[in-house]
Amino acid sequence: MCFSSEASFVGGVVISAIGVATIREIHKPSQLVFASIPLFFGIQQIVEGCLWVTLPNADYLNIQKVLTIFYLILAQVLWPAIIPVSVLLMEENQKKRRLLRIFLAMGITLSLYYSMCLLLFTVTPEINGYHILYTTTFPDLLAIPAFVVYLVATITPLFISGIKRTHLMAVLMFFSCLITGIFFTQYLISVWCFFAALISAVIFWILRDAKNEFNIKKLSLLIKI
Repeated sequence: MCFSSEASFVGGVVISAIGVATIREIHKPSQLVFASIPLFFGIQQIVEGCLWVTLPNADYLNIQKVLTIFYLILAQVLWPAIIPVSVLLMEENQKKRRLLRIFLAMGITLSLYYSMCLLLFTVTPEINGYHILYTTTFPDLLAIPAFVVYLVATITPLFISGIKRTHLMAVLMFFSCLITGIFFTQYLISVWCFFAALISAVIFWILRDAKNEFNIKKLSLLIKI
């Protein structure tokens, strides 16, 4: 998160609590991955909070490395794959499912690329003002193409989905990324993940409405019987 360790911990705990509440709203097994997204974001914020605490102390260098890798696995490896797969699992329209598989393939490919980068190259985190700056030695030539694929793989499936209000989440994700790119370019990973964590609370609303509609349909069928 982009302010302090305290803000990261508070944000992480609140978002994790929303994540637990969201999981309780599922009424189909296919919704589980989608419902888990806020919880993963909450964990990610707590991990970055721990990084805030350890960075000023050189004695915690090994812990810093573990926390950094864990954070970037969540931020760069997990999200490009988990968002398209979560939408695909819920989607019932076969044409949309076929299209979503394309974006899932893109996301998995990108996840593999970032996994390779984390294995082969170095990442150096540092506190810079009120932000954590992650400096990497990843290939510069692929940085922009990889980020474009990241955006497409994580946001487009939400636009394609037939699930009510996922389009709203996609719009919020897009504009939060745009704002972050304009005003917090150097700290894009940290700041956009913070915005995305807050936006993931919309998932609770999406699944709660879906559950209410399911219960209404179920009640209507019982009345007809």
